[in-house]
Amino acid sequence: MRALLREKAFRSLAAGRALTFFGNSMAPVVLAFAVLDLGGSAVDVGLVVGARSVSNVVLLLFGGLLADRMPRALVLQGAALSAAAVQAGVGIAVLAGRAPLGILLVLSVVQGAASAVSMPASAALIPRTVPAGELRGANALSRMGVNAGMIAGTSFGGLLAALAGPGWGMVLNGVAFLGAALAYGAAGRALARRRAAAAEEGSAEATASGAAAVGAGPGASDGAAEGPWHALREGWREFVSRTWVWVVVAQFFVVNAASAGGIQVLGPTVADATFGRTLWGFVLAAQMAGALVGGLLVARSRSRHALRIGVAVVALDALPLAALAQSADVAVLLVAMFVNGVAIEQFGVAWDLSLQENVPQDKLARVYSYDALGSTLALPLGEMAAGPLAEHYGVRATLLCGVALVALVTAGALCSRQVRDLTTGGAVAPVDGAPAAGGSRGGRPPDAAEPLDAP
Repeated sequence: MRALLREKAFRSLAAGRALTFFGNSMAPVVLAFAVLDLGGSAVDVGLVVGARSVSNVVLLLFGGLLADRMPRALVLQGAALSAAAVQAGVGIAVLAGRAPLGILLVLSVVQGAASAVSMPASAALIPRTVPAGELRGANALSRMGVNAGMIAGTSFGGLLAALAGPGWGMVLNGVAFLGAALAYGAAGRALARRRAAAAEEGSAEATASGAAAVGAGPGASDGAAEGPWHALREGWREFVSRTWVWVVVAQFFVVNAASAGGIQVLGPTVADATFGRTLWGFVLAAQMAGALVGGLLVARSRSRHALRIGVAVVALDALPLAALAQSADVAVLLVAMFVNGVAIEQFGVAWDLSLQENVPQDKLARVYSYDALGSTLALPLGEMAAGPLAEHYGVRATLLCGVALVALVTAGALCSRQVRDLTTGGAVAPVDGAPAAGGSRGGRPPDAAEPLDAP
């Protein structure tokens, strides 16, 4: 992992992703308190925060399309700069007392749009920054940075809103996004320098890269004249043509809905009735701590059937739901959440690795966007359904139903032979029509899909 951090392009990309998720986690917290400080109601808070989620869902597919048709580092830099400008501007307006509710609503929409653009682009750029044989460790290390950014963003958001006011929180958020933009720019320049050095050496990689650079960019194989709807349909065909992809996304549609409803909605209810709100904060932190430890473990793994293992351990998402259903001792719940966090990282790294090694690089961001759309749509559905179901059937019955759903869909996903048999640790998937990258030697993949990453 120390060797990975010596790769300038990867180091800069990982730092940019961590700062982006820091900002994305802080934004809803400071926005909610800003609305309340302006005299808004809980309905107003829901409207402003919900606008961010709607914007994110609506633009996810566009974000994947943009990342496949333009240099990904440049797309990331533009999204981060837009978020930085809007966050800092609105933060100053809040501090000056001149930020009506409508301005906060616009900020929320822009924040969701920036997140939608950056998510598929940042994940799809990772294979271009490290040797093919180090992709597993790179995904693990990048996800550890993302988890740390999310923990810090949520914590700092609440702390700043309480001590200094939400306006200063927005200003800090703008600074974080500016730092992310600078990091993405550094990643793009590092990739450009690497291509230039390869060209000077006259290597075979440089020859492939130069041939691709004559085209229209990352989506050159799509043809410059093709419209966005054709490109989205092509991404959809890529998504559904691999059974293991849509089976796992379907699995997580159900798992995310059950977990979001159980932990985010019913969890606080159980905590209020038993061990209290303060300990509930430690319970949530235990899950993030488990994710950090899980990242260290999976980085050292060399299993060829990473997806099979990752999909199987998703069954451990049922542990926190079962502990809440039994109103278990808080120590049991802490252990359940920690183990769940470890399992989340096993799956997360396996999933990223499987997509990056098996989906053509010029379509990878679009496949990522369909994956994110399927997972994101499930969250509000689970959160909205949990309350009414608990009122009608009881909290315990609803949580146990979530346990059963997680177990059933995990078993169903493992019934797919493609999920069980898919192997990882080979070559990075090339651009369509290009030779495979990396190969068994674990060499660095060519930059055919990223010919213009310099900002």
